[in-house]
Amino acid sequence: MSLKQQINDDMKAAMRARESERLGTIRLLLAAVKQREVDERVELDDAGVQAVVEKLIKQRKDSISQFQQAGRNDLADKETAELAVLQAYMPAALSDEEVAAAVDQAVTESGAAGPQDMGKVMGLLKGRLAGRADMTAVSALVKARLAPR
Repeated sequence: MSLKQQINDDMKAAMRARESERLGTIRLLLAAVKQREVDERVELDDAGVQAVVEKLIKQRKDSISQFQQAGRNDLADKETAELAVLQAYMPAALSDEEVAAAVDQAVTESGAAGPQDMGKVMGLLKGRLAGRADMTAVSALVKARLAPR
C-alpha cells in the first residue's frame, strides 16, 4: 500500500473514531500533498509524500520553539500533538552511530579533503538519509568531520 493510501485510510479511521485533532492534522497533510501535486502537475510517489511530511515536521518544530520562547505552551502543546501524528508517516529514524557511520562512509567515497568538499558529501548523504535523519544535524556533523585539524 502506498503512503498516500495509508494516509487516506488513517483519515477515515480518525473520522470513525471521532479523533478531531488527529483528523485535522491528517487533513492538513493531505491538503499539502494535493497542493504540491497540483503545483507540479504530477502524482506524488512515496518519496514525494515523505518530502511533504518532512517539510511539515520541520514547520512544526520551528513553531514549537517559537511558541515556547513566547510562553505560549498551549499552542506549543497543540503543535507537539500534530508533530507526533506527522512523524508516524516517516521511516524509522537512524541512531546517532548509524548517521556518523554514514557520514564517514560518504567522506571516504567522495574523497573529501576539507570544508570545500562539503557539497559533494552532502549530495551523497541527502539521498541516503533523507527522511531518516535530521539533515541539519547531519550537515553539522559533516562540517565538523571536514574541519581542518
